[in-house]
Amino acid sequence: MLKKPEHVLVLGAGPAGLTAAIRLLEAGIQVTVLEKASKEGGQCGTTTFEGRHGTYRFDYGGHRFITHNAQLLKLVEELVGDDLLTSQRKSVIRFQDRTYDYPLAMGNILKTAPTSLLIGAVKDLALLPFGKPNDDNFATWITSRFGKALYKNFFEGYTAKLWGIDPVDLSADWAGQRISLLDLKDVAKRLLPIGNDTPRTYARSYRYPKHGFGAIFERMAQKVEALGGEIIFDAAVDGFDYAANKISAVKAGGSSYPADAVLSTLSLPYMVNMTGGESPLAFRGLRFFNMPLEMDNLSDCTWQYLSDPDIIATRLQEPKRRSPFMAPKGHTSAMLEIPCDPASGLWEMDNQLMFAQACGVLNKLGINSAAATGEYFSTYQRQAYPLMTVGYEKNRANAITHLNQFENLIQCGRQGTFRYIFTDTSMEMGQMAADALISEKDQCTTIYEHRSERTVIETESVA
Repeated sequence: MLKKPEHVLVLGAGPAGLTAAIRLLEAGIQVTVLEKASKEGGQCGTTTFEGRHGTYRFDYGGHRFITHNAQLLKLVEELVGDDLLTSQRKSVIRFQDRTYDYPLAMGNILKTAPTSLLIGAVKDLALLPFGKPNDDNFATWITSRFGKALYKNFFEGYTAKLWGIDPVDLSADWAGQRISLLDLKDVAKRLLPIGNDTPRTYARSYRYPKHGFGAIFERMAQKVEALGGEIIFDAAVDGFDYAANKISAVKAGGSSYPADAVLSTLSLPYMVNMTGGESPLAFRGLRFFNMPLEMDNLSDCTWQYLSDPDIIATRLQEPKRRSPFMAPKGHTSAMLEIPCDPASGLWEMDNQLMFAQACGVLNKLGINSAAATGEYFSTYQRQAYPLMTVGYEKNRANAITHLNQFENLIQCGRQGTFRYIFTDTSMEMGQMAADALISEKDQCTTIYEHRSERTVIETESVA
């Protein structure tokens, strides 16, 4: 790492980039933030839609602020103030015309699941192998712990739809980071309504700004500018000047910006490819189809997981469940999360055709699509999820090794470290990256692996 820089170029005005910018500015370091979009927030932004009945707000996905970091919580509370609400989350799983509680509950399973599934799960419980489970890929990770019946019903189709690949080609890391129960025997033990072993589940309570998740980052951007930093929008990074072990300038929006140091949240493979290397790492995209509804409430669920493979979406969300200010009084809205990749049929589908598909999904779920106002629009995220295929670890390590040659470059954030992480972890990475520049200490390895434990706050247990 070079000596403490006087000026840092921050690439990306999302959670990690803005958090880093604030930390650097408070340490007296000049900061310029380059952002390719026309506003801040990245994947955590909020879109405003002016409909016939008033203003609707839609996030880029299902965001909520949860953290165990008191310092980070204090920052967000100070920035958002009284506009930071405390909300309650309720989720369900919709599968084959049945609705399951999420997390799973014994009574609900016995009442809801078909007899064939229960019999299959019991048989699998008796047949599960002893010893070390098979972690060759996602499919073997699940079947060696939960059995074939649960895998076929709840995991196989949904996972293939979400990622666009066969689950046997998906790394077991995805399961290890998202499902914390050890095996079906553990599930059975936890589901029994006896004893004092109360499983820790996902966080039901969370903080959320009254006008959408993006408000956090709008306030952060204002703080960056108040501290003397500069944010340049519509400035997509399209090149670097570099030699040996240093990046000397960043090219963006037709201009060149000299660099003492570069703190980047741009995707790991993009940075490799733009600095003379090659990386096959890829991402899974999401299309969000947003539509107002002439009804007071869609349901009492924040979101519904849509496990049927023939339904194009993986989740149905109702923004109003997070904040009543996300839709006009007496109205609500729906957002369908549709996993697809740029240039694919679902990505390119005309909005009018997609509206017909969306109405079909609502009807299948028992929601009267006649409540739709006929207004709709799509938003997109090209790099929503890092695609963790079997063997991705080697490609990720190679990418990190390539970028580590530049002593004045630090990567952080979800795309920047190729990690499926939540907002608070991205923000912590931004703070860590800024601290590394301030202290002149090489913290790259620590940042890349920050919060890499096998359990995630939101999904501590599925039982």
